Amino acid sequence: MEIATVRTSHHRARSYWKRYSYYYILLILPLAYFLIFRYGPIAGNVLAFRKYVPGGPVYGTEWVGLRYFKLFMNDPNFWVAFKNTLVLSILNLAITFPLPILFALLINEIVSPRVKKFIQTVSYFPNFVSIVVVVGMIKELLSPTTGWFNQLLIHFGMDPIFFVNEPGWFRTIYITSDIWQYMGWNAIIYCAVLASVDSQLYEAAELDGASRLKQTIHVTIPQMLPTISVVFILSLGSILSIGFEKALLLYTPSNSATSDIIDTFVFRMGLENSNYSYATAVGMFGGLIGLFLVSGANYMSRKISGISLY
Repeated sequence: MEIATVRTSHHRARSYWKRYSYYYILLILPLAYFLIFRYGPIAGNVLAFRKYVPGGPVYGTEWVGLRYFKLFMNDPNFWVAFKNTLVLSILNLAITFPLPILFALLINEIVSPRVKKFIQTVSYFPNFVSIVVVVGMIKELLSPTTGWFNQLLIHFGMDPIFFVNEPGWFRTIYITSDIWQYMGWNAIIYCAVLASVDSQLYEAAELDGASRLKQTIHVTIPQMLPTISVVFILSLGSILSIGFEKALLLYTPSNSATSDIIDTFVFRMGLENSNYSYATAVGMFGGLIGLFLVSGANYMSRKISGISLY
């Protein structure tokens, strides 16, 4: 009896593997990517507690405890970068997080399928434009000599502004370009949720005399809330890890008062100054704050709405 049971289980395992083996093969590359580039570098965090000398052992020469954490805690340049990161992240999240939701709601109201597909395609396209190209476009459009915006200012008798070099304009440029580049793409998940809403809910609301606005408030948005909560929790986790490439490419000594963020600070300390242990400690500090924010937001969401990641 036991032998028959074992043979049956083996037969089921072989049948299962034969049926789904191609899916597991397709998973090899994504798993390898995460293991090598996401989980593998975690071991490098040990450098935050060890002294690293270029040319020496990969994981440092000696233990120094919390020395590097104390160093950056007393570094005024770090706190400037920390403040800039926090302000830029909060502003970016407050502005760019609700816009894809509103955009998806507006797309959902379009009756013509062709018009809807056209708008979606046009809005998705900027996501596939390289950040280097985007920053190049920004610098061309905002150039003090040939940029369209400054040409418009000159036309109305005003002096041109070197927008990219002005600290006061950095956050506006950064957030505006993020809206243009990612709003349509980030709306995809919400459009998918809206497409899956049961049409009978709208029919019942319409029979009760609900207008389109009331249907959106009482039917559409409640159906979107679980997805909105999850996306918001995940967004909080990267609040101190905003777009490093764009910030670095837009960074100049003139606008450093607002453009120097934690990631650019780590880049300068680590790759330019070869102070890898110091840079690792700063990066680890930002990661721990992100972990704390995700855990806190997940806990609050579970307590308030019953929706959480885990």
